[in-house]
Amino acid sequence: MTSGGAQPAAPGSGPKRGELRIYLGAAPGVGKTFAMLGEAHRRLERGTDLVAAVVETHGRKKTAELLDGIEIIPPHFIDYRGGRFAELDVPAVLARNPQVVLVDELAHTNTPGSKNPKRWMDVEELLDAGISVISTVNVQHLESLNDVVAQITGIEQQETVPDEIVRQASQLELVDITPEALRRRLSHGNVYAPEKVDAALSNYFRRGNLTALRELALLWLADQVDAALAKYRADNKITATWEARERVVVAVTGGPESETLVRRASRIASKSSAELMIVHVVRGDALSGISAPQMGKVRELATSLGATVHTVVGDDLPKALLDFAREINATQLVIGTSRRSRWARIFDEGIGAAIVQDSGKIDVHMVTHEEARRGLSVRAAAPRDRRVISWVAAVVVPSVICAITALFLDRYLKIPGETAIFFVGVLLVALLGGVAPAAVSAVLSGLLLNYFLTEPRHTFTIAEPDAAITEVVLLVMAVAVAVLVDRAGSREREARHASAEAELLTLFSGSVLRGADLETLLERVRETYSQRSVSVLRVRGDDEQIVACVGKDPCETVDSADTAIEVGDDEFWILMAGRKLPARDRRVLAAVAKQAAGLVRQRELAEDAGKAAAIEKADDLRRSLLSAVSHDLRTPLAAAKAAVSSLRSDDIGFSEEDTAELLATVEESVDQLTALVDNLLDSSRLAAGVVRPELKRVYLEEVVQRALLGIGCGATGFVRSGLDRIKVDVGDTVALADAGLLERVLANLIDNALRYAPDSVVRVNAGRVADRILINVVDEGPGVPRGVEDQMFEAFQRLGDRNSKYGVGLGLSVAKGFVEAMGGTISATDTPGGGLTVIVDLAAP
Repeated sequence: MTSGGAQPAAPGSGPKRGELRIYLGAAPGVGKTFAMLGEAHRRLERGTDLVAAVVETHGRKKTAELLDGIEIIPPHFIDYRGGRFAELDVPAVLARNPQVVLVDELAHTNTPGSKNPKRWMDVEELLDAGISVISTVNVQHLESLNDVVAQITGIEQQETVPDEIVRQASQLELVDITPEALRRRLSHGNVYAPEKVDAALSNYFRRGNLTALRELALLWLADQVDAALAKYRADNKITATWEARERVVVAVTGGPESETLVRRASRIASKSSAELMIVHVVRGDALSGISAPQMGKVRELATSLGATVHTVVGDDLPKALLDFAREINATQLVIGTSRRSRWARIFDEGIGAAIVQDSGKIDVHMVTHEEARRGLSVRAAAPRDRRVISWVAAVVVPSVICAITALFLDRYLKIPGETAIFFVGVLLVALLGGVAPAAVSAVLSGLLLNYFLTEPRHTFTIAEPDAAITEVVLLVMAVAVAVLVDRAGSREREARHASAEAELLTLFSGSVLRGADLETLLERVRETYSQRSVSVLRVRGDDEQIVACVGKDPCETVDSADTAIEVGDDEFWILMAGRKLPARDRRVLAAVAKQAAGLVRQRELAEDAGKAAAIEKADDLRRSLLSAVSHDLRTPLAAAKAAVSSLRSDDIGFSEEDTAELLATVEESVDQLTALVDNLLDSSRLAAGVVRPELKRVYLEEVVQRALLGIGCGATGFVRSGLDRIKVDVGDTVALADAGLLERVLANLIDNALRYAPDSVVRVNAGRVADRILINVVDEGPGVPRGVEDQMFEAFQRLGDRNSKYGVGLGLSVAKGFVEAMGGTISATDTPGGGLTVIVDLAAP
């Protein structure tokens, strides 16, 4: 991957500024210098006048071979504190005046006494002289990423180069290989000397570190591509919009446009690698909701897009949406354009306008959709909107009917026909609103009919009794129809309430069915009802105990809660701090409270089952112990008894050599028994939970030497003969540990490596990574089958090996127990090239 942005020539009469080409690497050893030399040979073949001023081969044979055929300008040597250091000879390069010069390691700090403190400053002089430069730099040396790299690797780079210098490169090329390939390159000795390979692989060059550094390099280079594109747009007067990594919330309200909004929000989120969250607002009046099939489609779509779905309850939709967005620190909110008609917006601007007005720092995207053209149905309108519309219709509809009838129909119709038209208008109002708007519409219709259309006109006098009866019937029928409509509306609202409650119950029960724990369920409740905190209180007599809680400042007593829901048996309560919830929400929460109580009891049953499993495990351990010890105790005892019996025999005269061999057999058997008893005692201490480490600063060099001394004194002849194969390189590393326990851990690990890798060198090294200390015991033996690395730390596990001279398989189990007691972890992985590496991870002091 390359990024370019050639700099324009400097004005004036001086030489044209040279071009800078940089090979950027994610880590040492990826092949930057190799790539630079390859480019040098390509340019030489094209006839370019090229020389090499600084090329660091680091002893790599293949890299050094590429220097053949390239003219080399000797370095300038500087004496400093008894040493002699080679630096870039800038005057010599200027005097030679080539077209292109190779200058490796751009971030290098020059030896005191040099003209410039940094090598990149030397390169600037060469560029100003019109000489093009090809150089290299690693991502960890970039000034802006220095602290990030230190957090990842635990190593703070002292040599840095300003990002601006690297950005000025006319060509910037990323040299990239996979972490696995780089680790193989290290294990083959192609990067560092063999004695440094293990420490490098276990510290700086861990897979996680290399993956993170690789991502940093890619992101940084991608940013430079964006910068180059922005410069191009600016030069060409193209407006550019910059987006940061953000959190995007999209609101779905139940319409068929929901999937369109989610897909549009996904595209917005993907542009900035933002997290996408879908929120559905269930209104307390249950008049706005999403159907189960539609919700299923939304959830399915969310799963495919990697989004999460959330539900909140609130009568005020704009406030509920914005409260949710602010709570999760969202920076963008996606909503659909209003389905209101232009006339409806005269009375109420709608949800979108309210959200935009109160959004503050949250960017609001209003997405158009096909449903926007169809208008907002009366049934979907909010209760307040429906009330306004019904009262307006109660006045407007009779007035419009009266005007049309008086101007166009009066000459053709008599009172019965005109009354029928007014009756139709009253029916429309009755269908739209409740009893009161219908009654007002009926009265107003009767007055208008009487005043404008009934003889004598323009008076409220009724000359004919039939007209009076007609108006009374009109009023009675209108009220009757309104009552029926109101009852139907009440049934509909109850059905919608039931649907909303079922939706919330499905939401909460789904969380339980998906294996959510009690805290997750409470967090879902808190989020849904916009509460500050939710807690579960257990009452047993006079004892009140908070079983679980989420949020800030949880309530601890029933009296302190804004909303308190009891389960029914007076043992469990759900206490909520925040807005007081109405009765309709308490019905749902009563069911949720039962689920929460069920989860508490389920947790207790799981704990009881765990205790039973522990007892069963202990029983299995006892049987395994008896089975193993019955064999492994008899073997060294039988050998010792046979040797002692032979020595005590008067029938046979043994030579001094034979006597020494029998005594050695006795000693080796006793050593095996001692090691077995020690591991058994340690296992019993761990099982009983009586290991209490005293953590303090421990120098690993001292601990390792004591471990080796212990192995040497107590080892069998087989292990003792292998002590000369141990190589220790822990430097002055200090860990926070218990010296005695750590000594036993290292002794068991080294003893295990000597036994299972009899022909291999065993290396012990250590280093600090961030705030952790990593201790590595490395062998190049047969290793273990892939996938059983964790199994080897279980008791009585020898991975199929039943040779009794290797013990009962407790050594690694004891090591794991001691490490975990000290707050650390122990793991095993393959040694690159073959073998096993055991890593002990402890805290740094």
